[in-house]
Amino acid sequence: MITNGMRRLIAFIVTATLVLTACGGGSGSDIAGIDRTGAPVIASYGTVTAFGSVVVNGVHYDTSQTTFLIDGDAGTQADLSVGDVVLVNGSLDSGSTTGVAKTVQFDNNVEGPVTSIDTVANTFVALGQLVRVSADTSFDAGIQPAALAGLAVGDVVEVSGLVQADNSIYATRIERRPSGGVHEVIGVVAGAQTAVHTFFLGALSVDYSAAVVSGVPGGVVADGQRVRVKGTSAANGVLMASRVDYLSNALGGTSGERRELEGVITRFASATDFSVGGVGVTTTAQTSYEGGAAADLGLNVKVEIEGALNGSGQLVATKIDVQRSAPVRLVASVDSLNVAANSFVALGVTVQVDALTRLDDQSSQRVRPFSIANLVIGDTVEVRGTESSAGSGRLLAAFVERKGSQQETELQGFVQSVAPPLFVVLGVQISTDGGTQFGGINGVAQLKVGDQVKVAGQKLGDRALHADQVEVDD
Repeated sequence: MITNGMRRLIAFIVTATLVLTACGGGSGSDIAGIDRTGAPVIASYGTVTAFGSVVVNGVHYDTSQTTFLIDGDAGTQADLSVGDVVLVNGSLDSGSTTGVAKTVQFDNNVEGPVTSIDTVANTFVALGQLVRVSADTSFDAGIQPAALAGLAVGDVVEVSGLVQADNSIYATRIERRPSGGVHEVIGVVAGAQTAVHTFFLGALSVDYSAAVVSGVPGGVVADGQRVRVKGTSAANGVLMASRVDYLSNALGGTSGERRELEGVITRFASATDFSVGGVGVTTTAQTSYEGGAAADLGLNVKVEIEGALNGSGQLVATKIDVQRSAPVRLVASVDSLNVAANSFVALGVTVQVDALTRLDDQSSQRVRPFSIANLVIGDTVEVRGTESSAGSGRLLAAFVERKGSQQETELQGFVQSVAPPLFVVLGVQISTDGGTQFGGINGVAQLKVGDQVKVAGQKLGDRALHADQVEVDD
């Protein structure tokens, strides 16, 4: 079986041959945008949010007859994890919320040792690649705590994520890997010196004098090319490459075929002319928006786009979802469940789950596929999301993870009111006393409405928490 350690980056860029084959683009037997069954052809690039089928960009894809490509080799669905970024090629059913996957392809962005960590910026560097950690990052169970604090310099990690405008990686999943394996990285070539067979990927120096070079135009590695490199690190920090593979900057496909694309805007000329990774996007007067408006688009804004390819290979957006942030975090035990309504209650707060919610089980049970139907009253869950609507006290979850048992309850969010020694966050009344430890302030009296705070303490009842620690988040 192919292991997670064998994965390589997709980073929005896939080889043209693979994409055209998966989409049926070169067979001449499909009508543009329609497969042989009459269903719309689709390629969907985004984060795996759940299993059962594979759920990507809110669509449940039947994978019973799917070919899985893990690092370019045959794999299985078991090789994937929630938070992995994948490319699905297949067809949509009539309701557009279910479909059938012909192929699912996964590659990681970088696999190698951590060389530095910046806890203030919430970033680290691995193989010269800057990795950004956020509330959108899923961590493997082997990383404890499940945060940047769970990593150390020298750890070998595998990162899946979305590439930003500066070629840094917006991590959606991080796993710890065994040391001593082959290192892998994808990036854009800079500083190429063909005479001595070297170039840079970000801050990483690559020596490809002994490498097999595949697919580069004219057989010459040159600046601006996007490549995948495999190799081992030398004592001087240089990656001694065994393979260098050129990757096309085109998503591929035929005019009229549907595309769904999750990613970060990496080039922005205007709201009608921008790119997500290597994919050009345009909008029209008929483009609809959720979570924001055209004015909210710009560099490094995370979006999910639905649309169809035009004759120039651009994605003409019919819908753009400016993707939700997750400023609220809750770690608490489940009070009640309403599986039919896709919701549950924790700390008295109603948590709503939808098709875009990432669901994972990091408890000892490791249930897979996992859904809120697997929860029981008393389970500890971590929820990240946003209040919907403002002032409602309801939490729309971007992320739900079942965890092992935990003594303390945690809440991160925005202060709604202050009445020392009490204050309110997400409708939860938080009490303090002389034993409460404060960070960034000297007491509740210094809190202001709108401050973002992190609270850890003991649950007193529905929407009531006694704080052992309160920290103001800059």
